[in-house]
Amino acid sequence: MKWQILAVAMGGAGGAVSRWLLASNIQRMTGGAFPWGTFAVNALGSLLLGFLFVWLIERSSMGELLRMCITVGFLGAFTTFSTFSVESIHLLEEGAFGLAMGYIAGQVLLCLGLAWLGAQIARSI
Repeated sequence: MKWQILAVAMGGAGGAVSRWLLASNIQRMTGGAFPWGTFAVNALGSLLLGFLFVWLIERSSMGELLRMCITVGFLGAFTTFSTFSVESIHLLEEGAFGLAMGYIAGQVLLCLGLAWLGAQIARSI
């Protein structure tokens, strides 16, 4: 159990830093009220997790600790449902109802679609 905790913690640290770097740079470049940074990292993370979940389970002989480090740790920390939730509430509180609904629907539909696409790509190669 201690090795699993360490594997998840190491991956999580890398994923959290990567999310912050990528999301903050994307947000800085795009500006505006729409949270493009979080939108982008959640979309990318969903695609990668969909792919890796299938690839690592069905096709790889990678060890359990490395799989946990990558999927639970890195990608779990890279994507962020909590920030998505707070940003959605912020848009609603600012009166940007249409923007908030677009953000919520876009994140849910796009991320589900990309996770599915990632799984399909992994199964096809």
